[in-house]
Amino acid sequence: MKFKGYLLTFSFLWVEGMAIFPFIFLKKKAPGKVLLYHECIHLRQQLELGLLPFYIWYFLEYLIRLIQYREHHLAYLNISFEREAYANEREFEYLENRKFWGFLKYL
Repeated sequence: MKFKGYLLTFSFLWVEGMAIFPFIFLKKKAPGKVLLYHECIHLRQQLELGLLPFYIWYFLEYLIRLIQYREHHLAYLNISFEREAYANEREFEYLENRKFWGFLKYL
């Protein structure tokens, strides 16, 4: 897996990892390979959509899922971007073969 971006560690981060192109923010200095790859999938999604459209879509889809599931964690897990990242975070060749806007099949 080739990572072209910047890793930054903040111990006070409320999540294990977060991608905001071109950065991956991490809670711990030594992230696992799976977490890092999960965040790399988000970086690709952000590159394809553009940063602002990605986060607008992410937030709107989260609100729709929150209404649908009435629970934060279930809403988060069912956002299409997260579904794609979780489904493929252990397929370390996924990004090499991923189709453009691959998250759409997880809507």
